[in-house]
Amino acid sequence: MKKIIYILSLCFLCLSCIEDGFTTAPADQPVFSTDTLDLGVVFTQDVTPTSRFTVHNPHSKQLSISDIRLSGADAEYFRLNVDGITGSDFAGVDIRGKDSIYVFVEATLPEGASPLTDFEASIDFTTNTVTRSVVLKAQGQNAIRIDGKTLTADATFDSTLPYRIADSLVVAPGVTLTALPGTRFCFHDKASLIVRGTLVCKGTVNEPVVLAGDRTGDVITDVSFDIMSRQWTGAFFTYTSKGNVLENTTIKNTVQGVAIEGDPNADYTRTPQLTLLNSRLRNSGDLVLEAYHSNIRAVGCEFAEAAGGLVYLQGGKHVFNHCTFANNYLFAAVSGPALSFAHVSSDPKTGLDDTSGLPYTAAEITNSIIHGYGGEVSHGDLTGTSIYLRSCLLKSTGSDDDNFINCIWGEDPLFYTVRNDYFFDYRLKPESPAIGAADPSLTLPEAATDAYGMSRAFPTDLGAYVFTPTAE
Repeated sequence: MKKIIYILSLCFLCLSCIEDGFTTAPADQPVFSTDTLDLGVVFTQDVTPTSRFTVHNPHSKQLSISDIRLSGADAEYFRLNVDGITGSDFAGVDIRGKDSIYVFVEATLPEGASPLTDFEASIDFTTNTVTRSVVLKAQGQNAIRIDGKTLTADATFDSTLPYRIADSLVVAPGVTLTALPGTRFCFHDKASLIVRGTLVCKGTVNEPVVLAGDRTGDVITDVSFDIMSRQWTGAFFTYTSKGNVLENTTIKNTVQGVAIEGDPNADYTRTPQLTLLNSRLRNSGDLVLEAYHSNIRAVGCEFAEAAGGLVYLQGGKHVFNHCTFANNYLFAAVSGPALSFAHVSSDPKTGLDDTSGLPYTAAEITNSIIHGYGGEVSHGDLTGTSIYLRSCLLKSTGSDDDNFINCIWGEDPLFYTVRNDYFFDYRLKPESPAIGAADPSLTLPEAATDAYGMSRAFPTDLGAYVFTPTAE
């Protein structure tokens, strides 16, 4: 019994130490974790991602915030949740001493008169007769909305407004979709681009064409949606598709990247099924590029960041010149190499292939860099195949043979990329062994300039990007 009385006495003493009185001094005010909450750029008519900040009571006594309310010309577009309660105005919100509450904010912005419209409001907190405010900001982006649309006639998209695809955009057989410089395709979760006809993207150095997810802002602090995969399904080119050209084009944030299915009976000798020039395919939850009995010509391109490896080629004839294959995917273990080849020859034991009866895979990888997690090349022994890597830099230690010719082995290309800081820049540092190491006789005419507009002057550098001291 004495022990019980002793324990109860201690509990009483502890409870008596808790200050449950209220301070009423005007000088005693809460502290906000920010004075301005910027919701960033969001599509009009959509609900924004939820943002939050804290309201902290630094004092030992309780604070009673007598009034919390939205104010300002655009207040009607914002919504609040204060300490778990939703509304637009609140009375008598108490915060215990040395404690905090959360305030959550979201908005639905109307279409504005201009493509990008500023919206601003404030949350006013009145405590001990003193009113202080947290400013709310957001920019509403008007967009052309596409939901399950099939283009049955030639169409041209431009940079006036972004195109927001909620479900799918399909280019019918025989139809050409042309994207002019600066065109932006913004795909919602599970949305996709399906090309049965032809896609021509005419980006430039200063105005690239971009196909990406529609999320903006940060996933968490300092981690942007810009580097996150799995935001939309990807781009798919069917066997009826032909003559596709992606110039200065970025495709990113996908689940499956770019997939292309060739027509076994088509003649791609003069016009490849897919031509990539100074383009970037990156941030995929699987591969950034996979091709089946197709024909791809890629010059000056970056293939980067994918959980399943970077490029998979099964059948067809392919050329990759002055490309950078770099896998520093951060959000899952990399499960495949940078370059995977299938249907390269018959099985040496059985003499059987994949029973397709189609020509084996042929690929010329020249003046390129292959580096990163997951390994470089599948089918390490390419003897007897039509796959050749000429004047390439590889991370692994090896030696030249009939398929690896004049390669640099076991070297770090020294990119500016800092993986753990979420910084991905595949230009070369001044001490890179890739500088001046390319074979100029292998440089194709289309590689005259890189994606930054830099000229490939002699001596030529390996990879997609010309070394420049100003890059740092």
